[in-house]
Amino acid sequence: MSTHSTTVASLIGTIAIVSLMKPDWVAGQQDEQEIKLCVTSWQRMQDLSHQNLTTVPLNLPNDTQYLDISYNSIQRLSGAPFSGLSRLCCLKVTHCGLQDISPSVFTHTPALKVLNISHNDLAFIPDISLKQLEVLDLAYNLYSSYSIPESFQKLTNLGMLSLGSTAALSVNFHDFDPLANIPLHHLVLGAGIAWQKYDSGALAKLKSLQIFSLYASFCGGSRMFENILVDLNVTRATSLRFITPFPDNCSVTSEMFNNLRTMPFIRNLTIENTWINSSFLEGFVKNVWLSHLHDLSFVNITYNEDTPEGFQFRTLNVTVNICSVTFYGVHHYQYRYPTVNISLEAISALTYLKFSRSGMNIIPCKLFSVLPSLETLDLSDNLLTDAGFWWFECSHTSVFPKLRRLSLSKNRFSSLSFISEQTHQMKTLESLDLSFNSIYLDQDCSWPAQLTELRLSNNNLGNSVFKYLSSHFEKIDLSKTGITAITQEDLSRFPKLTHLQLSFNSIQVLPADLSAPALLSLYIDRNSITSVSREVLAGLPRLRTLKAGNNPFVCSCDSHWFVMTLNKSLLLDWPLNYTCSTPPSSAGMPLSEYKTSELSCEMWLQAAVAVPVIITISAALGLLFYKCDGVWYTKMLWVWIRVRRRSTKRSHKLKNLSCSYHAFISYSHQDSGWVSSQLLPSLEGARFSLCVHERDFVPGEWIIDNIINCLESSYKTLFVLSKHFVQSEWCNYELFFAQHRAISVQQDSLVFILLEPIPTDSLPKKFLRLRSLLRQQTYLEWPNDERKQQVFWASLKSMLHMGDKSMVVKDVALALSDTARLVTD
Repeated sequence: MSTHSTTVASLIGTIAIVSLMKPDWVAGQQDEQEIKLCVTSWQRMQDLSHQNLTTVPLNLPNDTQYLDISYNSIQRLSGAPFSGLSRLCCLKVTHCGLQDISPSVFTHTPALKVLNISHNDLAFIPDISLKQLEVLDLAYNLYSSYSIPESFQKLTNLGMLSLGSTAALSVNFHDFDPLANIPLHHLVLGAGIAWQKYDSGALAKLKSLQIFSLYASFCGGSRMFENILVDLNVTRATSLRFITPFPDNCSVTSEMFNNLRTMPFIRNLTIENTWINSSFLEGFVKNVWLSHLHDLSFVNITYNEDTPEGFQFRTLNVTVNICSVTFYGVHHYQYRYPTVNISLEAISALTYLKFSRSGMNIIPCKLFSVLPSLETLDLSDNLLTDAGFWWFECSHTSVFPKLRRLSLSKNRFSSLSFISEQTHQMKTLESLDLSFNSIYLDQDCSWPAQLTELRLSNNNLGNSVFKYLSSHFEKIDLSKTGITAITQEDLSRFPKLTHLQLSFNSIQVLPADLSAPALLSLYIDRNSITSVSREVLAGLPRLRTLKAGNNPFVCSCDSHWFVMTLNKSLLLDWPLNYTCSTPPSSAGMPLSEYKTSELSCEMWLQAAVAVPVIITISAALGLLFYKCDGVWYTKMLWVWIRVRRRSTKRSHKLKNLSCSYHAFISYSHQDSGWVSSQLLPSLEGARFSLCVHERDFVPGEWIIDNIINCLESSYKTLFVLSKHFVQSEWCNYELFFAQHRAISVQQDSLVFILLEPIPTDSLPKKFLRLRSLLRQQTYLEWPNDERKQQVFWASLKSMLHMGDKSMVVKDVALALSDTARLVTD
């Protein structure tokens, strides 16, 4: 054997044959793309599939954007149910036995971008003229011809078209004429059956075609297949995908792919869901290596060794363009390890190699690890373990000289410390994918400095995982690893961190002190986070991408800034994946539709509004206080407080108290002439004891104290009312305290003498109580007539003579004692 080649017994196990239909992951990606293209809110999606419907419901919401009525028994689409669906963007009607579509359906849905009516019983390709239509899937129906209706000329935005029918056995020259001027870049053609005829030049009319997927069998039809390749070269298509080209045990030769060598525009080729013999594979690979292809992929293939020596491939003395080879899903017909004899020079230019879903449990020692140009190796979805990848019989002193990215996802790796130690052998390794394994944290890890990206998603690791990672890491994926909390201490371990994925965990709170100055991308979707605070993003100044959807957001002021202020260009999944969880009244509401006033949530705005309002109200109250003699009433309040305190201190003396005067005379000093000339002589001459402030106030005491002492020592209080009285502040004090004494001690202690008429409008506001008293109590009016004056003096004296003086004095003393206790209480 040549020194430039090596014989490899690739230890590859067996896997089950997968379906020849579209893989589930491809279908899932397509559905997700359709939703992102059309839907802005989950509430505008109507999924009525599997509902045993026979007609489309008439009561669909007018704002419906996505409608799926697949897997029902709807044989005809009429226009009535779609009459209000002007915003409908995506319509899926698959597996319904659909036979007819009314033209009026599409007149009501001008916004339709995605139409999927595959897997039905349509006998012909329907007329469709939707200017906004971008994706149209008509595969797996019963039309007998691929002839496209003239109406398709109006589909000026159509980018992807899928056609396929088990009844269409040929492709005619004019079938695709209406698509000649349409910017169609992706065509899927066929239904998995063998064609009887293909007119050369039919596909060559699709000048914009870039991706061509052919789902047809060519066992014995190699000439037809070669003509298709010639036409695809005319279209300058860059990507070809052949699905089920060779049935089981079909005898084909690699010569049918000879035209690949003369196709300068082709870059990608995928062979999918087919049978491949080792004898065919050698010639096929030779054609690929002599072509302009860059990427070769085998998806879900059954490999059969029909030659005793297995697969043999020698060196070609040409410049090799192929740099990427993918094997995704390999079933081994013989149920034994295949034999591969390949020249290392033939694959020395490979920079990308993928062996996935192949059942591999031990890596070949001198196949992958010695490739001089290999930069990416994907061994995901296999049966590899720690010992299987680093096999004890292999020498690992110098391996993978240029490897930068290694994917070991979906295998059976376990010890993180062991893996970290072994990666030191790969001197250029930058990215390592260990997701979907059985990784556990056993000992401290030692990572090489050049390794900057680590994926550990879907491993049960917990919060302590951060302690086992390297400070050199720039990209970390810890999605679905059982993390319940993240702290600033965790992030501070990674000063160079630019990308962090924490999706599908149980994180409830992002701490406000979170700080990662270099972070560019953060994924925190599908956690238990109720809000993302402004302070969190303040600690991430360079953040450019945030994915935070599918969290139980609380629609309150905590989310107000997130909805109203945050730059939504940061959010990958806005607005579709953001809904309210609480309060119950808003549950399910799209977060983008949650509205609340900025005033009710922004403290600075509340302060900005409240301060002027408070100042205005205070000014108004101050003005009202001034206009209503608030100063005077405040003084009175202070005086009353002093009286209560004074009464409390003297309450024990009241039982021994006696009245010293029959009456205390309250008058204005401007009325002193009448008091001294008329009142005092008449009453004191009748042996009444009177208290007058000008002679009986104790010098040196506070005036208020003198007033209160005289009031408490007098049986009656005589008020000489005049215009001067109501203008006197001291008279007002005397009236105030006497009135209180009348209420609390002796109701008939007040006597009013009206010296002159007092107009109502002349009374200040603080004397409004006087007006009420004059209406309720009898008062004496001083007459100018001398005869009437005699009656006046008689009435006044009788008031002072009422009751026995000693009893009156005793009653007054006891009443005052009771009042003091009430005041104290």
